Amino acid sequence: MLLARGGARSVQQALLVLLVIGFIASVAFGAWSLRPTPSYASGDVTVGSPFDVTFRVENKSPWFALSNLKISCVVAHVRASGMEPTMIGATDVRFPAGGGSGLEPGEAATFTCPFRTLIGHPINDDSGVAQRSEIYFRGTYDLPLLGSFRITDNSARFILNTRLLPPRWTSKPPG
Repeated sequence: MLLARGGARSVQQALLVLLVIGFIASVAFGAWSLRPTPSYASGDVTVGSPFDVTFRVENKSPWFALSNLKISCVVAHVRASGMEPTMIGATDVRFPAGGGSGLEPGEAATFTCPFRTLIGHPINDDSGVAQRSEIYFRGTYDLPLLGSFRITDNSARFILNTRLLPPRWTSKPPG
């Protein structure tokens, strides 16, 4: 009988430990799910090169700011060119007035990507190269409530969608 009680107590303690670990994991997952993530969109390509378009970044989080946001532009690849993925910092970043280098919940900023310097200038067939390109954005920002930790977030890949009028860079469809 004494042996059975000891075994039951061990099982009870093991279950309690598993419940505590499960609770901590659930809280950590919930906190990670609430972190802010930047959302990107393209302006319309109406005049000039598709590589000279203005992009928009928005903080979709209703609770947390994107502090010390740094945006990099990446040419993932250009089909049939053999070009390696290349990253360059965004230029002409315009945060809302008083926002400094971050975005409060619901705020947006604009930026441009100097893709022409990566691909080469002058580009003879600018729109043809753009239609064979995939790009994405890498945002680096401070983790909310723990400002000394930085998060790096890669966006979905974008392609030049010429089926829309006017054309614009849109998320690459899956597959």
